[in-house]
Amino acid sequence: MYEARGVNATYDVSIQVGDIALPGILNIPASFRCTVIFAHGSGSSRFSGRNKFVAEELNRAGIATLLFDLLNDEEAVFRKNVFDIDLLSERLLGATRWVKQNLPEGGKGIGYFGASTGAAAALKAASVSPIPIGAIVSRGGRPDMAMEYLPKITAPTLLIVGSRDYQVVELSEMAYERLNCTKKLELVRNATHLFEEEGTLELVAESAKKWFLEYLPTKKLYN
Repeated sequence: MYEARGVNATYDVSIQVGDIALPGILNIPASFRCTVIFAHGSGSSRFSGRNKFVAEELNRAGIATLLFDLLNDEEAVFRKNVFDIDLLSERLLGATRWVKQNLPEGGKGIGYFGASTGAAAALKAASVSPIPIGAIVSRGGRPDMAMEYLPKITAPTLLIVGSRDYQVVELSEMAYERLNCTKKLELVRNATHLFEEEGTLELVAESAKKWFLEYLPTKKLYN
């Protein structure tokens, strides 16, 4: 069992999904209230600077985070695997089971933060997960790649898109209409797909933090 033990704790972990072991980085704040699992986009990994930035902001708010590789080194060589949403969502479901089994109180409520193709994997996984998913945030995601699963999602879902990421804005608007859950589409002014513009990633992190704090912890954890 991984615990904070009164301090902010960081662990290098290995998540077994079938025959594959996937490396990850688990951060547990001293008094954590919920857990967010990150699903990175194409060509990225657990070391994604953008996701680490968001994760650190969540950690400061008392949210545990798990950043892990959805593919091992051998699999990542093949480009088709990066866009295999079925495969990626299976890996995410495996990580969800791992969190439920290895964190105190099952992680106290689990959410997903997905970027690019990782957002599609998060949306599909949330629609079929036997473990309840409490909230989802998509950063510059491709929800259109999980279009058939969107009506089945019950977790409150926030789609964050750069206002200058024109194609993804259009795709996100289409996906938004298919969501039947509590939902919000947020455009970050002057931001492009990777949120490289000054101050834009900070806005993403703040919006994600507020969304998770509103929907993930149970009421007793606020008291």
